[in-house]
Amino acid sequence: MPDDMEMGDERTVLLTRDLSVRFPVRRGPGSRVTGHVRAVEGVNLRIERRETLGLVGESGCGKTTLGSSVLRPRDEATGQVLYRSADGRVLDVTALRGEDLATYRREVRMVFQDPHASLNPRLTLLEIIGEPLRVLLGLSGTELEDRAAEMLRRVGLRPGHLRRYPHAFSGGERQRVSIARTLVPGPRLVVADEAVSALDVSVRSQILNLLQDLQDELGLTYLFISHDLSVVQHLCDRVAVMYLGRIVELSGTDELYARPRHPYTEALISAVPVPDPRRRGSRERIRLAGDVPDPADPPAGCPFHTRCRYATERCVTEEPPLREVAPGRLVACHHAEDLRLAGAG
Repeated sequence: MPDDMEMGDERTVLLTRDLSVRFPVRRGPGSRVTGHVRAVEGVNLRIERRETLGLVGESGCGKTTLGSSVLRPRDEATGQVLYRSADGRVLDVTALRGEDLATYRREVRMVFQDPHASLNPRLTLLEIIGEPLRVLLGLSGTELEDRAAEMLRRVGLRPGHLRRYPHAFSGGERQRVSIARTLVPGPRLVVADEAVSALDVSVRSQILNLLQDLQDELGLTYLFISHDLSVVQHLCDRVAVMYLGRIVELSGTDELYARPRHPYTEALISAVPVPDPRRRGSRERIRLAGDVPDPADPPAGCPFHTRCRYATERCVTEEPPLREVAPGRLVACHHAEDLRLAGAG
């Protein structure tokens, strides 16, 4: 079991240390390994109790791989994932077996992106929500049904719907069912992977408000994965920006949106819609040159330098470490102190 000192104070729920995930590339006779896709590269994250940490970046940046590795590190993963359980023990997630693994599966759960694909159409809501109660808590009969009905009520649906099938519900209602299934065994940490991206805009705010209410009510901690910075701004306490498998900026949400320190963050923020129609067009939209580099063959130096309008010779040859440039602000950019980047305004 890891030393508690590795986790810091008791507010820390989960810690990743130098977490990397590299998938082998196989080609030719015998499917020889000719290289590796660097999906996640040396990520260090700390998630504190009852906070919402946002993880943002373009599609393919590695954020979903990182989220799934938190649930249970893949065989391709190296580094450490440490978790502080409800009884205060620090667990090395990569080495979990037996009862400790069962505890982790109860206490760390995921809400998936697509409520249509994540619910079995052949099962009733009672069977869907009741499955984790049966498998993880050993409940059955009236006790299981009462717990399922109570959780359905908590997410804003009627307990009388327990014997209906998923096709009878709208997309937003199905996501409420997915949230109920995730929360019914009583988790402490929830990984929400693009949990509102498949929903209509009119429904997103309702689900986001529900997640906030449940967090306050149940004392939950969230790792919220999204490509939509306007959603992250609404929900998250801190934001980690990911590019090509690496964290390039980590900051409190308000500070990050007001004054980004990494050029990639500036470009992402410039794409966030301006809600006030009188101010639309007042902010420059930064269009990044070229495509995201191949994660199987990343560029030397700063991974972002091939698309960065501020890149210098140093950026081409020297990879910047993720370093603290102000209290609570980590940035992987050689010029973070010198650049004056545009925020949301």
